Amino acid sequence: MYGQDGPGMRTELREAAVVTVAVALGGVLLGLLWLWLAPRVPLVGNVTGNSWVVYLKDTEGEQAIGVDGTFTLLAVGFGVLSAAVVFLLRRRGGVPLVVALCAGALLGSLLAWRLGVWLGPQQDVVAHARSVGEGKTFPAPLRLGAKGALLAWPLAALVVHLAVTALFGPRDPDPYTQESHEGPSPA
Repeated sequence: MYGQDGPGMRTELREAAVVTVAVALGGVLLGLLWLWLAPRVPLVGNVTGNSWVVYLKDTEGEQAIGVDGTFTLLAVGFGVLSAAVVFLLRRRGGVPLVVALCAGALLGSLLAWRLGVWLGPQQDVVAHARSVGEGKTFPAPLRLGAKGALLAWPLAALVVHLAVTALFGPRDPDPYTQESHEGPSPA
């Protein structure tokens, strides 16, 4: 399918564009899984004077950390999966392909984060507290506190793609073994 030196630059760039878009669209699935699997942070609203006060129901709860951890673990899984699929479909590395994999993963992480926040519980907590009533528990908006979690997918994809390429990718011919079979080169 490709020449000895690999595909031409135009083919590599076309494949890189497809990989970027395909991996980035995986962010929709990541966002939906995050929304479904992330723990809910319980809030309670009360009226104090003429204003509403919203506070955590369980001040020692670990749900907020669980939201970040769920996103990170899902993103690492998506990184492993996307790198393996890209390698199996392409069977070789290449700078444009690896850059496309990382760029698509970063765009997918951003898409997943924003989609989860958008589809998650209402962002206006005071209005949400008013709608459920005083003293009633309601979920806090889905929030990613550790923004570094957005890099989990691209980093996992990069490391896994590097590993599978190193282990199973095509090898360059050894110039020293070819020279020894042909004899000394004429001067």
